[in-house]
Amino acid sequence: MPGLDFSVVLSGEFGTWLVRGFVLSIELTLVTLLLALPLATLVALLRLSRHVALRAAGFAFVEGIRNVPLLVHLLFWYFGAPELLPEAVRNWLYEHNAESVCAVVALTLYSAAFMAEDVRSGIRSISPTQLEAARALGFGYLQSMRYVVLPQALRVTVPPLTSQTLSLWKNTSIATVIGTAELMYQAQRVETASFRAPETFAVVTLAYLAVSCLITAIGVLYQRRYPVHPA
Repeated sequence: MPGLDFSVVLSGEFGTWLVRGFVLSIELTLVTLLLALPLATLVALLRLSRHVALRAAGFAFVEGIRNVPLLVHLLFWYFGAPELLPEAVRNWLYEHNAESVCAVVALTLYSAAFMAEDVRSGIRSISPTQLEAARALGFGYLQSMRYVVLPQALRVTVPPLTSQTLSLWKNTSIATVIGTAELMYQAQRVETASFRAPETFAVVTLAYLAVSCLITAIGVLYQRRYPVHPA
């Protein structure tokens, strides 16, 4: 039985494939996070609105998205949604990395649905007197939320949002089913071409683990730097 030889999968063309996949996975995570957080905040505010129609819209978004598997979302946005577009738009999309675009759309909506509940919980944890005080000072409702409530609420939600970011990072691997050339997709290419499954998937496992630990460390450092209840 031949011994392990990691140089085979870490050098040459195979190494290039893995690096490209790793970079794309990072890009998918960062772009999705930047899009999902504002959307999640908006949905959370909808769910807390005094207007029934707005609350219903927020509720429908959260429940409609998070109760459907991510795999289904990916397949819908890649195979189903483009068919509803005009032919010219559809052709342009398929000519400009449709796999990554559809993956970002699916991951953004899916992540935002979960993050919205975390943000909503954070907002509800802030004393109503904070909002009342801001209104008494002449701030409108949206201004009070923006300048007084949300900064405090987002600090409270750092731990759950860190967990959601971890989930997002790991969920990028599912994008391989629609041909997105992220880390798992490239790992399968390397394994097929090199017949080095142990080495390939060991490297990929360590890559996912390293980034996951980094995300956790950033969350912990942030909480220490900006504690919710400073001593």
